[in-house]
Amino acid sequence: MNNLLKLAHHLPAREPEPILSVSPVRLESSTRPHPLELRVTAPIEGSNLPVILFSHGDGPSLYLPSKDGYAHLVDFYASQGFVVIQPTHANSKIAGYSHDMPGAPLFWRTRVEEMKLILDRLDDVQASVPGLWGRIDPQCIAAVGHSMGGQTVAMLLGAGLTDIQRVEDTNVRTLEPRIKAGVLLAAPGKGGDSLSDFARSHFTELNPDYTKLEIQALAVVGDADINPFMTVRGADWYEDVFNEAPSVEHQLTLKGAQHSLGGISGLDAKETGDDEKPDTLATVQRMTAAYLRSALYPGDELWNDALLALREKASALASVKSKLEVRV
Repeated sequence: MNNLLKLAHHLPAREPEPILSVSPVRLESSTRPHPLELRVTAPIEGSNLPVILFSHGDGPSLYLPSKDGYAHLVDFYASQGFVVIQPTHANSKIAGYSHDMPGAPLFWRTRVEEMKLILDRLDDVQASVPGLWGRIDPQCIAAVGHSMGGQTVAMLLGAGLTDIQRVEDTNVRTLEPRIKAGVLLAAPGKGGDSLSDFARSHFTELNPDYTKLEIQALAVVGDADINPFMTVRGADWYEDVFNEAPSVEHQLTLKGAQHSLGGISGLDAKETGDDEKPDTLATVQRMTAAYLRSALYPGDELWNDALLALREKASALASVKSKLEVRV
């Protein structure tokens, strides 16, 4: 129950299940200077559970860009029957890589490799969580990412990338076919002339080619997400992934939302600022969970139910554009 919700409670959700969260789960790898640290959040009961790999962004807080951020979103997903695995990426301030290492400060390639490592070691992950062994469905995996995490997930879904400062990073693709669906939360738009002068000179890896993205996905954007630090464009910069990628089937546009999309990374936080909106956060929770449920399980009607409820009872919160004909 959330007494702060005014409209978002009309959006459908499954009855919440009790959850547990285990941290840290550590994965050793010969290619890493130290183990990859994870948080795993899962329903206490249930079998054949779908998995969400969650990729955090790169923000000013010390702890939120890590396995310890995004708790309200992650906990909701777990309460809806997903096992959520959160890596602490190489760009994290709390347990990431030194900025003296190649790839700093965003470590885009390492972030992708970390997500693939989790999939390679999924048995080790579930064996590290009491009571989870044998309850995961390894054929039912999704990925969700926010901001830089959105670009990381887009790369796993097939997007290309060219870093203009590194000839070896020209037309790179890192498609991960084990992932069946994705959600891209405020993923960066095009590079080149769309970037600010600072971003174009300091973050040359922010140059995605979304036309090559081939795994089904939902894009989520805020129509007040204005970021002159990164782009010379307005909030429409974050719509590039929907406009460019044929397999990004839908775009959820949150009305009045800034980059934190209502507070997904954390409440009362630097990243959230004055964008803390319980109804908006709940809209992200419910709409994205509904999308993933229906994308992973063909025939599931939760996404169509959510679209109908949004249109008829909560349209003041958000709207959805779709490339597919949706029955509502």
